[in-house]
Amino acid sequence: MTQVPEQTAVRRSEDPADELLRSFGRQVKILRERAGHTQAALGQLLGYSEAQIAAIEQGRRIARPNAIDRLDQLLEAGGILLAMKRPVALTRYPAFFRDAARIEEEAVEFHAYAVLAIPGLLQTEEYARTMFASWRPRRSERETEQMVSARMTRHKIFDRAPAPTLSFVIEESVLERPYGDAEVLRGQLEHLRLVAENPNVEIQVMPTRTTDHPGAAGPFTLMTPEGGDQVAYIESQDRGQVITDKESVRGMAVRYGILRAQALSPDESLRHIEKLLRGEL
Repeated sequence: MTQVPEQTAVRRSEDPADELLRSFGRQVKILRERAGHTQAALGQLLGYSEAQIAAIEQGRRIARPNAIDRLDQLLEAGGILLAMKRPVALTRYPAFFRDAARIEEEAVEFHAYAVLAIPGLLQTEEYARTMFASWRPRRSERETEQMVSARMTRHKIFDRAPAPTLSFVIEESVLERPYGDAEVLRGQLEHLRLVAENPNVEIQVMPTRTTDHPGAAGPFTLMTPEGGDQVAYIESQDRGQVITDKESVRGMAVRYGILRAQALSPDESLRHIEKLLRGEL
């Protein structure tokens, strides 16, 4: 059997985002030197430290979107850095989620069924941090904070205009699972109550007592990009897959419709959440 050289194996397992960040960093360095700035001088103009500029140039730090705007302007890049703004932003997400993130950014409809944790779009920062910190094997603090930041960035979907249609069916047991501690869960439930007031968002609770359960196959998400066909996304064990096969997507859409029909209504679900907050359940 032909053996793959060790160097080749390492290269294949590397996240493609790493090379993208290094490429972006090299462009920043070339433009900075052309403009006659030191790393310290550019950092002062940008509000960053010299070490932070060095980390961006070496591909070890992901530049924030507003920082890329300023860099393009300060270095007179003529839009070169702006062209990489979205690809750089996507590197904040785990590799398995990036395809779904691209679709989510332009979705006019988003529907999610959750069985183990609050859906990412509904998570508070504290809840998200607790979730990422509990992963095994453990992530570094820097990796955890990067993933929390990326998850919070996804919440911009609620501010888009025109507003997309969003719905969530969440298993009752998820609302009772105290990831982190009771205070983290309470803050999360209060956030759900607040988000539920949004006219284009519907949150429904699936009672644990449901017997003829259509969600036995696990969690999934349905998204419809503007001007495109509906797609599905499934995720498990650090693996994600966008499904475009129309028959498979249609089956999940039918399943989601049944889930919504069997779940508590949005008003009943809100009352259920309020009872949990009052300790009545």
